[in-house]
Amino acid sequence: MRIDSQGLLAGVEYIPSQNCDERPDGPIELLVIHNISLPPEEFGGEGILELFTNTLDATAHPYYETIAGLKVSAHFLVRRDGRIIQFVPCLKRAWHAGESHWQGRSCCNDFSLGIELEGSDAIPYTEAQYAALDQLTRALRAAYPISGIAGHCDISPHRKTDPGSSFDWKRYLAGLSQS
Repeated sequence: MRIDSQGLLAGVEYIPSQNCDERPDGPIELLVIHNISLPPEEFGGEGILELFTNTLDATAHPYYETIAGLKVSAHFLVRRDGRIIQFVPCLKRAWHAGESHWQGRSCCNDFSLGIELEGSDAIPYTEAQYAALDQLTRALRAAYPISGIAGHCDISPHRKTDPGSSFDWKRYLAGLSQS
C-alpha cells in the first residue's frame, strides 16, 4: 500500500465526501481510530457511505432521523471484510473528530487522519479488519510523520467511547512493532 502525492491510497475505492476542507499548515501527526455502524450494530449496508456523502435517507431507519443533516466524514473506512474505502484525501481535513484534544492541542482534525472501523464498541472486530488496519497504518506512517495513535475516546473522552472495549489495542500496536 502506498499514499500518492494527492493523499490518496493506491488500489482502494475512493468515494469523495464533501465533508472536508483545507487543512491548516503543519504536519499530519495523529491517527484517530473510530468505529461506526449504520444502523447501529448492523454491518454491510450503505448507511455509512450515505452518511459520509450526505445522501442518507432519514426515513430509511428510525435511527437515521436522529442523525439527519449531520455533516461528518473520515479519511478511511475499514469494512468487516477488510476492504478499505477512502472518502477524503489525506491532504484535506476530514470532519471526524469534532471537539477534541490531544497532548495539549485542540482541534485534532487539523493534524490527524480519521480511520473508521465498521463496528461497535461491544462487538469484536474481524481478523480482516486488523490486517487491513495494520497495512493502512504502515502506509500512512511511511507517508506522514505520524507520532501518535489514539482512539476517539482518547481525544474526546467526555463525548465518545469508540473504538470501544472490543478493540484490541495491544494486538494492534504489537502488530505494528513487528517488521
